[in-house]
Amino acid sequence: MSLTDLEADASLPAAGEAQPTGRIEGRSPWQLAWARLRRDKAAMISLVIIVLLVVMALVAPLISKWIGYAPAFGDRKLGVTVDGLPVGPNGHHPLGTDRLGRDLLVRAVYGARISLIVGLVSTAAATILGVVVGSVAGYFGGVVDTVLARFMDVTLSFPYLLFAIALAAAFGASTPLTIFVITFFSWASIGRIVRGQVISIKQREFVEAARSLGASNMRIIFIDVIPNLLAPLIVLATMTIPVAIVFEATLSFLGAGIDPRTSSWGNMLSDATETYQVAWWTLFVPAAFLLITTLAFNILGDAVRDALDPRSERLFAAQKAGRKNRKKKK
Repeated sequence: MSLTDLEADASLPAAGEAQPTGRIEGRSPWQLAWARLRRDKAAMISLVIIVLLVVMALVAPLISKWIGYAPAFGDRKLGVTVDGLPVGPNGHHPLGTDRLGRDLLVRAVYGARISLIVGLVSTAAATILGVVVGSVAGYFGGVVDTVLARFMDVTLSFPYLLFAIALAAAFGASTPLTIFVITFFSWASIGRIVRGQVISIKQREFVEAARSLGASNMRIIFIDVIPNLLAPLIVLATMTIPVAIVFEATLSFLGAGIDPRTSSWGNMLSDATETYQVAWWTLFVPAAFLLITTLAFNILGDAVRDALDPRSERLFAAQKAGRKNRKKKK
């Protein structure tokens, strides 16, 4: 028998051995993280809620047209009682009206626009600023690290409510001002976490290899260091969005956030302080929207953190093993 015949025989499966049905493909860390995330039912429900909120905010004009009322329109005929009080949920106003006869459903939908825009934009700006400052401080160390770290500490020590109220009194309440205030008080906490991660990453072999090959400091930071921060940054951003939404609602409630004439959940809560004792829906509607939104983002953030942590795979396996053992005992 020739060598070619021996190679051909070796390549054939043995008798009774199952033939391979397909090719085995490896999965990237992001694919594994998505697989872990899909197994979390609470995370999937939260993701669906967030998508529905985004869609609702995008089609707010269509919802307003379908209801038949603009967010600032006060229905003095069907939106208030003969005593001038808000009316409860009915066929004309599905979620009732406020003290001026404005439809609460339309105002809540437009308020979702404000909350999502402020939350996403301020979080994106704070993340970018925190990554840049934290990376520079952690990578260069020394005097640069000392100055930037103390600057972050000073930023975190500001009383943000007094600062926001002072700015609103000086420049007037507006959406850009609210985004600026939230960004200013959010980036430092992100920067401190990034700084600690960069201090750890810059000691690794691939950074030393890049430095030995003559790569510049900026190239190492933006090409070698920051890409390795994507997982914790995604978790930080997901957890910062609900904080920013609550921050905006707090400022608007105090009159230092969004323009009071604009529909926002904080403004709706502020208006409800005058009527909630006789019209509970004026407080319940914006509070429910705010609670559901922040709860969905928080649950999704926790799930994303667990999914991006490789150790969670072992945790899931241990949970499954524990459930199987309990079933056997029963």
